Amino acid sequence: MLDTNGNLSEGPGSNIFIVKDGIVLTSREQFILSGISRGVAIELAQELGIEVQETDIDLYDAYTADEAFVTSTSFCICPVSSFNGSPIADGSVPGPVTDRLTRAYSGMVGLDVAGQYLARLEE
Repeated sequence: MLDTNGNLSEGPGSNIFIVKDGIVLTSREQFILSGISRGVAIELAQELGIEVQETDIDLYDAYTADEAFVTSTSFCICPVSSFNGSPIADGSVPGPVTDRLTRAYSGMVGLDVAGQYLARLEE
């Protein structure tokens, strides 16, 4: 979803993040619902020494991102492989920053977040 200025804001029930040059970018709170999972991802990134910037993210930023992920209560951190049908970087997920954050999230909650979803795919 886009805000009134045409920048990425949030998804249905999720917050959007992109990674560019090792920096995690997420939409400013002015135009989004600041989710709890979003806040946890920001805190974990800071604990891991990963820079986080709350900023306007335009469509070009999304198309040229090195990585992308979304956060929500239901899937914690979920890597994104494409944007509007175009692969993000080489399309493989998770990227290194997303992987670090997912592992940190899993450690915090005591559950392999990614493994939980992958197990459901095989059922």
